[in-house]
Amino acid sequence: MKDLHEFRKEYKLGKLDKSSLTNDPLELFQVWLNDAIQAELPDPNAMTVSTVDESGQPSQRIVLLKDLNEDGFVFYTNLGSNKAKHLKSNPKISIHFPWYFLERQVSISGTAELLPRSKVLKYFVSRPKNSQLGAWASQQSQPISTRELLVTQFMQMKEKFSKGEIPLPDFWGGYLVKPHKIEFWQGGEHRLHDRFEYTKDSQNNWSSQRLMP
Repeated sequence: MKDLHEFRKEYKLGKLDKSSLTNDPLELFQVWLNDAIQAELPDPNAMTVSTVDESGQPSQRIVLLKDLNEDGFVFYTNLGSNKAKHLKSNPKISIHFPWYFLERQVSISGTAELLPRSKVLKYFVSRPKNSQLGAWASQQSQPISTRELLVTQFMQMKEKFSKGEIPLPDFWGGYLVKPHKIEFWQGGEHRLHDRFEYTKDSQNNWSSQRLMP
């Protein structure tokens, strides 16, 4: 294997300066997300979600952003999953968008709140039928002996709900991540990257500052 220290590249695709910033960082995030979509990046809405368990051990996993509004970022999951258990005891959360093909990344810190069941239901019924069945078949994060057993459970759910609509599982839901800090990172030459950090004060006003790389 090639020595990892030999991998080198210069970041030259863009710059980020104060004139490019918006008053509300969610507006700038929408611009960057649209850029990632227009560039046809694989899964442009994929994000790393970081939570912390009761012992203080962080965990990360990739999930998909499913909505963005003036309040924050939305994703859905099994409420018996590790991430959901972590968030129940500690709602603090970090999410990260690794748009490295554009030499960009966005890091968000905030708190996660459960979505109302009405919003979860609206999203659940929009999913493909097999995805709905998959939600019923999987007890996320729980051990299972073989993949064949998982497939069997899926087929059992398919048979069970073969006639009529598939109901929303009571163990399936979603979260709104309400941010209080958002950092935008744009790669720069000579490792002089452009970094701007937005922070929200107690009056819900945003301010920004440049950070050294």
